[in-house]
Amino acid sequence: MLDGDWWVGVVLGLIAVVMATLGDLVESVMKRDLGIKDMSQIIPGHGGLMDRLDSLLATIAPIWLLLHYLVF
Repeated sequence: MLDGDWWVGVVLGLIAVVMATLGDLVESVMKRDLGIKDMSQIIPGHGGLMDRLDSLLATIAPIWLLLHYLVF
């Protein structure tokens, strides 16, 4: 089941960490430039829904590309 190359897991982890951090930072810069605290009222006090999804959205495409071209 876990018979893949070890370096793919390392690259996967590094890409996930970097992209999740960048996604969070980019969204925070956008909020700061707009002068708002919450992007929506769906989850008040937590930065809104976008604050919960920013890291995930920034990570999905690079992880999918890595898995698509290196694993599957």
